[in-house]
Amino acid sequence: MAEQMRAARLHVAGEPFRVDRIPRPARRPQDALVQVKACGVIPNMNAIVSGKLWHHLPPLPAVMGLDAAGIVVEAPAGRSPVKVGDRVYVNPFLACGVCHYCRRGTPLYCADAALRGYFGFTPKGAELLNEYPTGGLAEYLTASPDSLVALPDEVSFEEGARFGYLGTSFSALRRGGVGAGSWVAINGVTGTLGVGAVMLALAMGAARILGWGRSEPVLARLKQIAPDRIDTVAVGSTPLAAWIRERTEGVGVDVLLDCTGRGGPAGPMLDALGGVKRGGVTVNIGALAEPMPINPTMFMTAGLRYQGSNWFTNAEAALMAEMVHTGALDLSPWETRAYPLERTNDALSDIKQRPGGFVNMVVQPDR
Repeated sequence: MAEQMRAARLHVAGEPFRVDRIPRPARRPQDALVQVKACGVIPNMNAIVSGKLWHHLPPLPAVMGLDAAGIVVEAPAGRSPVKVGDRVYVNPFLACGVCHYCRRGTPLYCADAALRGYFGFTPKGAELLNEYPTGGLAEYLTASPDSLVALPDEVSFEEGARFGYLGTSFSALRRGGVGAGSWVAINGVTGTLGVGAVMLALAMGAARILGWGRSEPVLARLKQIAPDRIDTVAVGSTPLAAWIRERTEGVGVDVLLDCTGRGGPAGPMLDALGGVKRGGVTVNIGALAEPMPINPTMFMTAGLRYQGSNWFTNAEAALMAEMVHTGALDLSPWETRAYPLERTNDALSDIKQRPGGFVNMVVQPDR
């Protein structure tokens, strides 16, 4: 195997990536070496690599790339379920392992966590990126076996490279208790998180799925997936709380999911809160940064809940893979738009246009 590889690296925050030839990462005995077949390109990557936000970037130059899928070419030493030839998704979430939350078995609450190929939540979290400094925009990366999720043949590498956003929506729907017969509303339904949430809610048995967003073509496509179960409306065209209640026998939805993109206004979400049924739950997984005033009395008297959901567990990623394997979850509506490694900057530029949640943009390092 070649001792060198190609990688798209960020040398200076805010500047274009450069494709460099660098040493292939050395695998520690306890890790696996993965040949990357696809790496997801996400809308928020441009904001992160700008260096203007609070996120703590890895030491530069850095191999970025959040969601990678590929093939195990070197397996960990000793007892491990991972073997050469396995098709895997690499979960980029890294927890410190020693804090109060990690020791209690809730690593998703780790304050000093990081996402490999992306950022650390704190300076201490960024130190975790030194252990796994290679993101998915490279021909190879090393990974701990407990970060690898087996992909069945029914999940392509390109689809696996979108598991980060898909898993974020899945975990939020599970936190909201979505199941057979649930009524679900989705703010920002036309984006990457929103479209995935619709596909998952259908697979989980939701009976009514209501969504709104800004792209009318995407809204129409969503409606076509399951016309008897999905209804959509353009944001700003009608008061949302009334629109929701008209479609839920006057009582509202069980779960309201906020998939707002970065820079989105709080107004639609605040309006939609009036369409949540008594005892219902609102789950935030978007990038809504604008403060949103909430009426505590309304939440108290109606027994409402508002909570956040950040990322997902490997067990949840494995459940999604199994759902695709059994045919419960249909990923065929996605349209892959693939770029070679040398066109990483083109991919990042193109995604600024926000082509809609049906477009699955990936970089294929082995092209």
